[in-house]
Amino acid sequence: MAFHSDFETTRGQSAVAFDAGLRAYMLRVYNWMALALALTGVTAYAVVHTSLRALFFHVVQRGDVFTLAPTGLGMLGIFAPLAFVLVLSFGVNRLSRSTAQLLFLLFSAVMGISMASLLMAYTGASVVRTFFITASLYGVMSLWGYVTNRSLMGFGSFLTMGLVGLVIASLINMFLPAHGLTVLISFVGVLLFTGLTAYDTQRIKFSYQQYATVLPAEELGKMGVYDALSMYLNFVNLFQFLLQFTGTRSGGRD
Repeated sequence: MAFHSDFETTRGQSAVAFDAGLRAYMLRVYNWMALALALTGVTAYAVVHTSLRALFFHVVQRGDVFTLAPTGLGMLGIFAPLAFVLVLSFGVNRLSRSTAQLLFLLFSAVMGISMASLLMAYTGASVVRTFFITASLYGVMSLWGYVTNRSLMGFGSFLTMGLVGLVIASLINMFLPAHGLTVLISFVGVLLFTGLTAYDTQRIKFSYQQYATVLPAEELGKMGVYDALSMYLNFVNLFQFLLQFTGTRSGGRD
């Protein structure tokens, strides 16, 4: 009986320690994500409201209408995030934790250049409003993904196919723009990244449960950076698609 009692006590202590480790890991993931979002926001604001704007955007006249278009450096800033994601993805086994962290922060800063065009296209009030709407929806879905007992892993292939379809539709709409298709893409995008937020939260939780006692601290820390990248991308994409519905174009009434 004494042996059984000691075993139960030890198992209980191990479970408590594991839960504490999981919470600490999730907190690190969210902290990295929050830092990246802050860096993106600061960079976007600096590009729009300082002399940096002239480096990335220039005024183009089309008839009597003046619009802003990206410069060569601006185009580089818009497409550079894709290069960072590819480097992070294909270099997962070669990069050290510190290198992955640095690339993630550089990626989030460069993403700010891309996001600057949104700050110029929409009123500041509607951007702030959409950010808080996104944060609220994101928080609810992430919390649900963490606490639910229902496995969401079966939705992985469905969400991946949806993401591929969304990318293809976006490319078509880029070359053959149509308002109806734009609205449909935005609607699907909101649904898709709302689902991915819950899915990735649970996936991160399960991954920690699987690898926490196997991976060394260096690898576990690197895994946290990649998990933060996934959550960051979900937030940014959800924000951009929601802005299509809740944002007010500059020059309009807010």
